[in-house]
Amino acid sequence: MYGSSLSAFGFRSNFSFQRAYHDLVTLPGQKPIVSQGLPGYSAVSGHVVTVFGCTGFLGRYLVSKLAKLGTQVIVPYRDEDEARIFKPMGDLGQIVRMEWDIRNESQIAECLRHSDIVYNLTGRDYETKNFNFKSVHVDGAERIAKIAAESGVSRLVHVSHLNASAKSESKFYQTKAEGEERVKAAFPTATIVRPGTLFGYEDKLLTNMAVWPIWWKLNHGETKIRPVHVFDVAQALANLMSIPQISGTVNLPGPSTLTYDYLLELVSSITLRPPTRAPVLPKAVALALAKAAQSVWWPALSPDEVIRRYIDDVEVPGDWSAVGMGEPSEIEDHAISYLRRYRSA
Repeated sequence: MYGSSLSAFGFRSNFSFQRAYHDLVTLPGQKPIVSQGLPGYSAVSGHVVTVFGCTGFLGRYLVSKLAKLGTQVIVPYRDEDEARIFKPMGDLGQIVRMEWDIRNESQIAECLRHSDIVYNLTGRDYETKNFNFKSVHVDGAERIAKIAAESGVSRLVHVSHLNASAKSESKFYQTKAEGEERVKAAFPTATIVRPGTLFGYEDKLLTNMAVWPIWWKLNHGETKIRPVHVFDVAQALANLMSIPQISGTVNLPGPSTLTYDYLLELVSSITLRPPTRAPVLPKAVALALAKAAQSVWWPALSPDEVIRRYIDDVEVPGDWSAVGMGEPSEIEDHAISYLRRYRSA
């Protein structure tokens, strides 16, 4: 079909559709994956991938990058409205939406039974009456890893956090660390990815600083973080699909260590607003206000998020080269794209 249509324009001698060695990828279980077609949106990479947590901030960008490679992506969802965004990301039949619940093992098994790679991006920034940190970061992660191993999935990529630690003051970081251990016990060859704090469109860093700067002045703005662009992390995760096997932990921090105070000044300079004159709240007062705010029905700053505002990101070298990436982007290069809308008329 392609050859006949191209020959009409005299392109037959310039194009070759014979497969090359790079079109063949052998998975750890010796299953061959053969790609075909022209590269891009309508190609067929040969991979079938399940992305749990796809409706989250990072998950949406990962699905988009995988689909553009011609990958058939299974997107488990809980809310139909949140899943609609995926329909135009891939060619016809490449995006398969499936309803699921992290507590339902049969639904999890159905979502991943045809996949050769499973990404687990599920997580919660705050606890609710239905899902606390342990039920998602520990029990849910272990359940997915266990079922993936039983179903014969070749690879599992589990996304954690750069600050995951069993000794952390934050329950969020504690459960992230415990979840990693449970995943490695259930799926020994799993790849653990630890990204830093993400920034980008719809993030909870720059855009939140532009609206609620007072909550980022905790600890006098001296807390140090290593922000990383969501595009870079999504591309790194997508690159893992073509890398035969990476076991162990992959750290993906940002290129620079910055303080909240510096980021507040950056937001102020870009939005053309004077720095906030709000006072620095003592930790005890901030915790009390956060606990009181949990009585409202909409998501509000949680006590655990207050604790995290006092914890510096760990200083570990990045493993970007291991996932086929160069140096990640600096936050100053992209901040104006996300903050320009906060300028006054």
